[in-house]
Amino acid sequence: MEEVASSAESLLQHLCGVGDLLTVRVPSSISCSVGEMERREAINIDVFLPEAEMKPSFRVTVETLVDLHVLVSAQLFSLSSAFRLALIQLHISSIKSDNVARACSFIREAATQGANVISLPECFNCPYGTKYFPEYAEKIPGDSTRKLSEVAKECSVYLIGGSIPEEDSGKLYNTSAVFGPDGSLLVKHRKIHLFDIDVPGKITFQESKTLSPGDSFSTFDTPYCKVGLGICYDIRFAELAQIYAQRGCQLLVYPGAFNLTTGPAHWELLQRGRAVDNQLYVATASPARDDNASYVAWGHSTIVNPWGEVLAKAGTEETIVYSDIDLKKLAEIRQQIPILRQKRSDLYAVETKKP
Repeated sequence: MEEVASSAESLLQHLCGVGDLLTVRVPSSISCSVGEMERREAINIDVFLPEAEMKPSFRVTVETLVDLHVLVSAQLFSLSSAFRLALIQLHISSIKSDNVARACSFIREAATQGANVISLPECFNCPYGTKYFPEYAEKIPGDSTRKLSEVAKECSVYLIGGSIPEEDSGKLYNTSAVFGPDGSLLVKHRKIHLFDIDVPGKITFQESKTLSPGDSFSTFDTPYCKVGLGICYDIRFAELAQIYAQRGCQLLVYPGAFNLTTGPAHWELLQRGRAVDNQLYVATASPARDDNASYVAWGHSTIVNPWGEVLAKAGTEETIVYSDIDLKKLAEIRQQIPILRQKRSDLYAVETKKP
């Protein structure tokens, strides 16, 4: 075994979602390109944690990059503290400052209960509706996101800031800002697929009246795993989840506000579908239900495992949903039913048009 060039090592660290937490050593014959490592024969990978000197902390045998980031992350999980996810199902009022203050209070509560990653719901700082987006829109950074940055740092957690109406260069977006334990902005996801639907006699909604769509994929790394982001309607598009899985995500988080028509029909179904299809964890954070609101959210914030089992699910009330994310369980499922490496790339592929 020889230590590969720093570029290859950096690539592997990035794919594993572990940053500079470890050193990866692979046989010198293995190229650092993604294409070269998508091969059928198995290779051995030695992984060294910072405290290790000569003896590898563990070794994994892999056939593809999918195996690599899953197995390495699972081993790191077994050596690190538990990965606890919390979803805050917040009651949304018309007063932005109250919404933000209460969100921060719930974040602190979740942190005291051991949450490492916390998500707020879609449009956590204002009512959901096209007439509200221009009124409540703000820059990022702005008042709401500065508060989120501060509380993420205070609690030393990864914080997915649900979403807020964002104004940028005269356009409005439905945007989720993610902050690290040091309060830094890790990524900003603008809702890619706008919620434009018409179900006669039940619901008609057109986000595109006021919002513009985002045009980029959004992931961020934690010491536990890589996380992919979508917002509400994004969950209906299976290709997005597939791309995130291909990029090494083991958890997808969708702040969302389904309604009383689409919620009972599709909310849980879509989450379980995305989880099983891609063999990863899926979490959705909804606002609490307010029957007096102009748009009534379904609620039922949920966490689903790679087997399609619902690990935790809220009712309609304001609450916090918790679940421990077991990456070893994810690795076991992918080894037992290895669909990710059984895909027929000679017959089909999901193509990305942007990085």
